Amino acid sequence: MIFWLLLLGVLGFFTYFLMQRSVVNVTRTPVWLLWLVIMMPALIWTVWVLINGPEAQIPALLLFGSFIVCPLLYLLLVQWGRIATPRPTPDAAASTEDLLGRESKSVVKPINRQDEATLHNCFPWSVYYLQNVEYRPQALICRGQLRSSPEVAYNTIRDNIAAKFGDRFLVVFQEGLNGKPFFALVPNPRPQSNQAQFDPGLPGLALGLLVATLCTTALAGVLMSGISPADADLTMLLFTLGIPYALSLMSILGLHELAHYWMARRYRIRTTYPYFIPVPPTMFFPFGTVGAFVQMRSPVPHRKALFDIGISGPLVGFVATIPILLWGLAHSQAIAVTPTLTEELGNPGILNFRLFNPMASLLIGLMTKLAMGNSYAPEQALQLHPVAVAGCIGVVVTALNLMPVGQLDGGHIVHAMFGQRTGALIGQVARLLVLALSFVQQELLLWAILLFFIPAVDEPALNDVSELDNRRDLLGLAALALLVIIVLPLPATISRFLF
Repeated sequence: MIFWLLLLGVLGFFTYFLMQRSVVNVTRTPVWLLWLVIMMPALIWTVWVLINGPEAQIPALLLFGSFIVCPLLYLLLVQWGRIATPRPTPDAAASTEDLLGRESKSVVKPINRQDEATLHNCFPWSVYYLQNVEYRPQALICRGQLRSSPEVAYNTIRDNIAAKFGDRFLVVFQEGLNGKPFFALVPNPRPQSNQAQFDPGLPGLALGLLVATLCTTALAGVLMSGISPADADLTMLLFTLGIPYALSLMSILGLHELAHYWMARRYRIRTTYPYFIPVPPTMFFPFGTVGAFVQMRSPVPHRKALFDIGISGPLVGFVATIPILLWGLAHSQAIAVTPTLTEELGNPGILNFRLFNPMASLLIGLMTKLAMGNSYAPEQALQLHPVAVAGCIGVVVTALNLMPVGQLDGGHIVHAMFGQRTGALIGQVARLLVLALSFVQQELLLWAILLFFIPAVDEPALNDVSELDNRRDLLGLAALALLVIIVLPLPATISRFLF
């Protein structure tokens, strides 16, 4: 329970921080009131658990009602206090400000008549017929009629503006609310950035975090084995259990982030080295790390780059996970589930690695059959080898990243495939589907709550109009299919056939 309260506190802090930056210029409604409304589902769930205990089932009406009523109340409060002259909507500068990582706070200076004539000359009538220019606090909005393919139009006008204005502007190409594409000229926060294309951040910090995470995960591998270091040689345990778990888990997480890193470098996006996050293992969070991340410090050039960067991490991490998971499952032990065992270790589940239920995932169920053959029966549970725990964490991380919501990798994928607005709609539907599925698999309830704290709208690319090719569309659908076979439980008919 202490872990859940800490998690709720962290989520509440970051939610308040994000809301304070996003709604302060949109509405006069107090930020604390909006924060309280959006946090209400998690608060209701927490109070219910504190009063009735973690085993008590939350009424469906209370759970679904809070997730439906609270967002509607949030929107009503925002509209009630909306400022008469709001900051530009996602149709224009708000998206471009997000795109720049909110690094630029400068205001576009009014261009003189000579600059305006020059600007009009940058838009050939046969490519994009410019009709009017709107002056916004964060951008110049150029609206007109598209008369060529989006990719040709963007490349032509971007090159023309660079030739006339140098690096004064970043050129953004987006689709407006009316379905017509428009150009936005945003002040470039990093002039002459081509002289420093790659900003790896702090290599010393990245190396230090790598070593620290290796230590915490190695200790976690020993502790989760169930063998007390006082009862055996700690050095032997580290080499036989701790280090294999640490290297397996860090390989999965590291390759995931390195794939993002190298793909971003391929598209000349300024990106930091992967940073691991070490966490001392405890009974509430025994894994030794909460993951790793890279930070992109310049805009994504187009939707193809957004797709490639988004899908590279989950696919590379998943490919690394498969042999680790198979080896770990082959060295795990199948045990009979008894009331005494469940009282001590909890109910079998896909997130209970001490009493693991592989049937809760279609993919892991198939991997279990492949690795263990007839030595496992569906009514049994598994005591996972630490390497198998690392493999299962890799599968969970892959599924969580492939969720098509906001700035998760899956959110990038559906944004690149279907566009920013359709991608945001898919994210909203995915949240509700995971919430509904959590009533069948209660382990997914935490996922459902986490997804509601992630903004549904992904940041746009510079050229956010040009569509993907068929090969990328097919690969994106395969990635979403992978998410489905991880999240869905193994059907009883397939289980009887296999086992």
